Amino acid sequence: MKFVNRAIVIVLDSVGVGELPDAADYGDSGSNTLAHVAEVVGGLYLPNLAEMGIGNIASIHGVGPVALASACYGKMAERSAGKDTTTGHWELMGIITEKPFPTYPHGFPPEIISEFEKRTGRKVLGNKVASGTEIIQELGEEHIRSGRPIVYTSADSVFQIACHEDVIPVEELYKMCRIARSILTAPHNVQRVIARPFTGTPGKFVRTERRRDFALEPQGETLMDLIVSRGGEVIGIGKIEDIFAGRGVTKAVHASGNSECIKATLSSILKGEGTLVFTNLVDFDMLYGHRNDPVGYARAMENFDAAVPHLMEFLRDEDVMVITADHGCDPTTSSTDHSREYVPLLVYGRSLAHGINLGIRETFSDVACTLADLLDIPHQFPGVSFADRL
Repeated sequence: MKFVNRAIVIVLDSVGVGELPDAADYGDSGSNTLAHVAEVVGGLYLPNLAEMGIGNIASIHGVGPVALASACYGKMAERSAGKDTTTGHWELMGIITEKPFPTYPHGFPPEIISEFEKRTGRKVLGNKVASGTEIIQELGEEHIRSGRPIVYTSADSVFQIACHEDVIPVEELYKMCRIARSILTAPHNVQRVIARPFTGTPGKFVRTERRRDFALEPQGETLMDLIVSRGGEVIGIGKIEDIFAGRGVTKAVHASGNSECIKATLSSILKGEGTLVFTNLVDFDMLYGHRNDPVGYARAMENFDAAVPHLMEFLRDEDVMVITADHGCDPTTSSTDHSREYVPLLVYGRSLAHGINLGIRETFSDVACTLADLLDIPHQFPGVSFADRL
């Protein structure tokens, strides 16, 4: 088996490639994020990802299979109970979430809200399931008038707090999120508390880029933890530090949006930083999936594809790069929520095998197993390593 000195993992947030066998249990029958986006726009132009083998993984209009892919390719099923960012990322790093985190389709119970109001000194608005962009239009003016924070949730296990930056400063919003995080313990161990600052005037409110996630700590040891315990360096780019509650990250780069996160990833590659460079590209999900914008989604995919050669060009011979996703978020369905889908798996390294079909993996945790083996780190992660095929 070959070994590497550094791994680069890039998560295309929500780029699913077809419904999982249990998708119906999640209300996601027929979801296929990437294929449906391609159909809506009349075909995607992804020459670089196609060369790596993404067209060998799934049927994508405009992106055909290649005879000899430059990367190894396959797709992965999520074994965890859920279809959200945190469970997906945790599973990629070796943790299976057996029990789903609590959700609140009818809003949070009185004991949660009353304690939050008591400890923040502010009554809340909302407390219901809502779209983040819609609820600030609905309640933003009342929020400005009353100074009451807007609390809402979604189909995911999240407690979201939206505040206008001129009414409640962002640092105070973050403080309220920390209070909520301390309240939300079992059985109300909500997976993420999310700060959602916004600006603007009635009818023209817009969310800003100063979002922060306050997540539960991972419920077990991750690949990141093992790397750090051995004196290695983990660079978390985008919202990685937030997803893992700061654990297992030695350097956090809170870049905003795909473009800035790609630049930060390239910078780390060029500088030779990290035993693991772990990047989340959130725009696919946040800007296009949740907003049912397949045209914007397609454009974001093509922009990422254009960046792929630059990422590959500066990899060292001892590097491995993994491109994958954490769940789906099909923008062509009536739902604005995540979808329970397979995710793509592309694995590239100059010193590694090319064109190997890695098949359908039974868990995202196969990535943790494989990278631990390639980095020569003893582990006991669930899943099956495919390092010996590389």
